[in-house]
Amino acid sequence: MTFFSPELMTAVRDRFALVEECPFEGKRVFFENAGGALTLNSVVETSAKMAAIPDNQGRDNPAAHALVAMINKAKDDMRVLFNAPEGQFFVGESGTELLFRLIRTAVMGTPDGIVLGSTVEHPATRSACAKWAEAAGKTHVLIAHDDDTGAVSAEAYAAAVTPDTQVATILHTSPVTGMGMDVAAIAKAIRAVAPEAFIIVDGIQHAAHGRLDIASYGIDGYVVSPYKVFSRHGYGVAWASDRLSALPHDHLLNAPGEPWELGTRDTGAYVTFSDVVDYFDWLGGQVSDATDRRDRIVAAGAAIHAHEAALTDAMIHGTGNLKGLADMPEVTIIGGVDNPRREGLVSISVKGMDAPDVVTKLRERGIRTHTRKADHYSGNILDPLGLPGAIRVSMCHYNTEAEVAQFLQAMREIVEETA
Repeated sequence: MTFFSPELMTAVRDRFALVEECPFEGKRVFFENAGGALTLNSVVETSAKMAAIPDNQGRDNPAAHALVAMINKAKDDMRVLFNAPEGQFFVGESGTELLFRLIRTAVMGTPDGIVLGSTVEHPATRSACAKWAEAAGKTHVLIAHDDDTGAVSAEAYAAAVTPDTQVATILHTSPVTGMGMDVAAIAKAIRAVAPEAFIIVDGIQHAAHGRLDIASYGIDGYVVSPYKVFSRHGYGVAWASDRLSALPHDHLLNAPGEPWELGTRDTGAYVTFSDVVDYFDWLGGQVSDATDRRDRIVAAGAAIHAHEAALTDAMIHGTGNLKGLADMPEVTIIGGVDNPRREGLVSISVKGMDAPDVVTKLRERGIRTHTRKADHYSGNILDPLGLPGAIRVSMCHYNTEAEVAQFLQAMREIVEETA
């Protein structure tokens, strides 16, 4: 296991707001990162600063020029973080809204054929594909994910893709199972059969875990929700390939450059994403001697992955004298005990207990987790398992081994109460 050093752990946590305390409930361990990550202190400060500026872009005054420069810098920062030298970045209402827009553009702008996705996907992509496939007279095909692994493989896509596949969607990481998909391998399998298909990826759950590399994926669209990657609510970030941007999509008549943005966007949204990129850059400098910014960001992603893998390993197999979830007979771990696809998230069920009751008991012991119900958000994962609900325990790299130990102690008390 490779945890951050105590010194780095302190430095990391110092950069985030409300790491140990909820302003409404008091001291707590935050294991609800999949629902929204902690916010960087720099994002909080930038948000307040930018909210006070009355000026807009595109005017002939120093403030307007400065705002345009901030937006351009943020887009350059996004290129480095995502490793996307081509295409364009833009912000929208939310990650879900942007997925709907990209998918609508791809589905409505292509010939008759197949819209391909999988059952592991979040309803953001599944709903958009279903809606626009019907509107376009296309067939929406869903590949069944593997219930045992909580994921869908490139081999499953390869077996399902057909030459008339016009649009395909991929979930990078599941917010229910916590499993990551091999986006590059899946895209390669799709393009081997349908080379001109438009491929759009939901990266919302993945982004906080680092290791973003659009140039290596061979895709046409990628979307994240910044509140799940250390920024704030109120906007989403999308990347669109040049070929996707060339399809008809909503924008003002005669607007130059095939833009995607509708109306004047919040400059603060862009600037707070620059704060996120700066943070990855800083972290990479703490864990490597790299001098190139992209290399530091890659190093940060590797360190995040290693630390989070150590956290999930401790949660599943135990730490110190505390047994892990795998050693609690009452607990079932969704996606299996040892699953290399897992990204900082462990979803469980407890025999004889409803998931909301477990979440409440954990909260009463100072542990913030979340219930995933078999509803329109998570029924695609839980229904095949026969589970009405699950307890999602989602960690991030600012969480500590000591917090995992506190969670395991609480779980031991909870399961002993039901014995």
